[in-house]
Amino acid sequence: MSYNYLPLDRNWLHFQQVKNLLEHHQLVSITFDAHERIEKCRQYLNQKVDASDDLFYGINTGFGFLQNVKIDKTQIEQLQYNLLTSHACGMGDEVPADIVKLMLMLKIKSLSYGHSGVQIDTVKRLMEMYNQDILPVIYTQGSLGASGDLAPLSHLSLPLIGLGEVYYKGQKRPSAEVLAELEWQPIALQSKEGLALINGTQFMSAYGMYCLQKSEHLINMANLICATSFDAFDCITEPLHPSIHAIRAHKGQIETATILREYLKGSKIALQQKAQVQDPYSFRCVPQVHGATKDVFNNVLDVFLTEINSVTDNPNIFPDEDLIVSGGNFHGQPLALHLDFLAIAMSELANISERRTYQLISGQRGLPLFLVKDAGLNSGFMIPQYTAAGIVSENKQLCTPASVDSISSSNNQEDHVSMGANAATKCLRVINNVERVLAIELLSAAQALDFRRPLTSSPVIENMVAAFRAQISFNEKDRVLHDDMIKAVAFIRNWKIESV
Repeated sequence: MSYNYLPLDRNWLHFQQVKNLLEHHQLVSITFDAHERIEKCRQYLNQKVDASDDLFYGINTGFGFLQNVKIDKTQIEQLQYNLLTSHACGMGDEVPADIVKLMLMLKIKSLSYGHSGVQIDTVKRLMEMYNQDILPVIYTQGSLGASGDLAPLSHLSLPLIGLGEVYYKGQKRPSAEVLAELEWQPIALQSKEGLALINGTQFMSAYGMYCLQKSEHLINMANLICATSFDAFDCITEPLHPSIHAIRAHKGQIETATILREYLKGSKIALQQKAQVQDPYSFRCVPQVHGATKDVFNNVLDVFLTEINSVTDNPNIFPDEDLIVSGGNFHGQPLALHLDFLAIAMSELANISERRTYQLISGQRGLPLFLVKDAGLNSGFMIPQYTAAGIVSENKQLCTPASVDSISSSNNQEDHVSMGANAATKCLRVINNVERVLAIELLSAAQALDFRRPLTSSPVIENMVAAFRAQISFNEKDRVLHDDMIKAVAFIRNWKIESV
């Protein structure tokens, strides 16, 4: 059987490659160039340590505040082992499997540049873990996002030395058991390796790339669902006219207006005479609001692509320049700020979506109150809007920036931290909430659209609604709507957007 591998080396890793990796379950492999660079760097480091008594941070010294404590050459391997065990202090929920896989891939990618001093066997073992779905158990809490994601990456690395736990073939097991079953020997870490493994931003980066992949789909779905609501609420299409957007030429705004025009093309509902002169902002200003979110998305994506194509451990080794240099590439400030920005931008998709749902159930434009026959006997879609409102409020609380905080650590050696890990985990919570609010809007819009019959919307919208109706029927009378809402979330997650 032949496998499709994602090659990892110093060549630029693109967003589409990351999406393909998640969607198509590709395997990973370093290239020959990366192999040579890793080995060259390791040989240089060995020669440097053997030939010199100079202090090199984390190579023959302690860590953080203990930077000036010299470690004897005979204890260097023990130093690296101790580093992984002492720093594996994660707590909280377990990191989702897809994000763990991204962490593994991104760690391999960072090491492939040949500036980290690891031995090739360590990188090969990380690849074997990825390719055989041996996924370390990692926890969401523990990183300050500035010394690297120390605690999460320590848990990622524990299986290399036969410690910690992994998921293998669907079961959580001690790493030592799985290594023995596969007849793998634990890696004997050499100088600098522990630090190379846990110094880095792969926890924040993996969360960020996962959030971006999910955000891209939800931005596209928000436009399609909004177009459905547009016809369900019998809106005027005039605010989508290209001339309006040409004189306020934000890229996302122009793009969103174009997409909505295409989605509504051929709609019989859109073409009929309207009684109103203007629609509420939640419909009229969609290009400006959704478009602003898309512009933020593009900005955040650019920052994260730079990050995943970087070396983020410390110190960095430059064999050709005969340099070992300590710096701060592990500091997650660019990621923290932009994860907060992405969370805020995505939350606005839910904010305006909930307002459209509210309008749809309000009994206006010829629609029945709460989108149900015999309102009063039936409550219809009254309470899904409550749920959406509660989720939107929760998102507002989650959007308090993590990046404005800093707590000194390591006896004040690490006196400014990014809190980017907290920004990362709550950004995903916000995005999952956006998905739920959009599902409630879609459920409401499909119900409202059915009250417009026999008039029809556009072919694109009717195609989507027909597929939706194959899974969730029209609501004739009160039933347990939780079940419909969960199905709607799954529908949004799996629907393939048609290109327009």
